[in-house]
Amino acid sequence: MSVSDQIAVQLPYLRRYARALTGSQTSGDTYVRATLEAALADQMLREEIAGSRAALYAAFTKIWATGHVEEPTAELHSSNAHEQAANTRLATIAPTHRQALLLTTVEEFAREEAAQILGVTLEEVDVLIAQAIREIEGESRTSVLIIEDEPLISMQLEGLVSDLGHEVVGTAATHKQAVEIFERSPAGLVLADIQLADGSSGIDAVEDLLKFGDVPVIFVTAYPERLLTGERPEPTYLVTKPFQETTVRAAISQALFFGSSRPMD
Repeated sequence: MSVSDQIAVQLPYLRRYARALTGSQTSGDTYVRATLEAALADQMLREEIAGSRAALYAAFTKIWATGHVEEPTAELHSSNAHEQAANTRLATIAPTHRQALLLTTVEEFAREEAAQILGVTLEEVDVLIAQAIREIEGESRTSVLIIEDEPLISMQLEGLVSDLGHEVVGTAATHKQAVEIFERSPAGLVLADIQLADGSSGIDAVEDLLKFGDVPVIFVTAYPERLLTGERPEPTYLVTKPFQETTVRAAISQALFFGSSRPMD
């Protein structure tokens, strides 16, 4: 597979990873763009990327680690509360352990590949993942709305959320139900499928919920390609079905990490 073909296949997922890591589509895309520019300037790097998905993520990680990427002025001075929270958290916390968890869960790399991407040993990857999990367990609780039309998956998500110490304010199988529940009990986090029971759209439901205020959303779907088109703002947090529970836990942790949810008492 040529370099351009390899990048074309992996770019939507690298952008997803960058968004989850930075908490921002604009910031994430800035680092991805810098990675591609580095590849264009380095023949050896292009050859490595052509033969390995991990090499592409490793190149991104090197760019991310330097932090020497000029971001758009609008991003730096954003009035959006979520963007400001993201920048504040990233300025104070070294996210290496978050990277290890995201790589091995959301991006589904083997531990050995994660070690290669991060430039650490396999033992260090295990330590980083354990650190991330401890951090998840110590996070503040929040209220969660689940939008999912398949009863078994809805029950699985409800149990997972409850096990993490969060409160499920309701489960909705349709767009209308989601809005009604949110109006009655505003949530601090939303987990949403995109194809719902009555043919309605989870994407449209989320857009209506966001009219009530800023709330982090994690899409959990069997159709990620419908969201990773590059034609519209893409979700920061996206989990593909069938999913591992650790993947959903990592996505929830990262969403709450950026502090845009409303914690419970």
